Amino acid sequence: MLLSANESFVLAIDCQEKLMPAIDGGEAVVDAIRWLMDVAGELSVPVLASEQYPKGLGRTVPALAERLDADRTLEKTCFSCCAEQEFRARLHALGRRQAIVAGVESHVCVLQTVLGLIGEGWQVFVMREGISSRRPSDLELAMARMRQCGAQIVSREMVAFEWMHRAGTDQFRHITRQYIR
Repeated sequence: MLLSANESFVLAIDCQEKLMPAIDGGEAVVDAIRWLMDVAGELSVPVLASEQYPKGLGRTVPALAERLDADRTLEKTCFSCCAEQEFRARLHALGRRQAIVAGVESHVCVLQTVLGLIGEGWQVFVMREGISSRRPSDLELAMARMRQCGAQIVSREMVAFEWMHRAGTDQFRHITRQYIR
């Protein structure tokens, strides 16, 4: 199945100030998510973010927070976004069926959210460059389990090109000049 900009939303999970420095490749993860958020903005794809217990882990890192509308970041205490009633209501209100998921930690909040989304019938795509954990072995296990359970593992360029659908348009020229290098 191909991604559609009209059917997609991006979900950035728990990219928080006190957590990201401990994440393996955390800076690269933030850069990849920032890139995806920017392309999503160009194509009117909604972006939501979660924050796991922000009193303890801080807020979303500034590079991502500045790209989010204030009402697009939701706090949670459950590991899965899908276990939070307000979050589930927000996801359903989007009226979109394809979730592009990124964030941390891959083996905890990302995994549990992905499994929850799949269980509720969404088509789930995990952006490989946009997820990680403190330990690479946890990332590997999470990737294998998400794939086994039906998540599609994609790259950020796969997402962008599927959203654009065709070359030769002004939108294609702009996005490829600005974001595809």
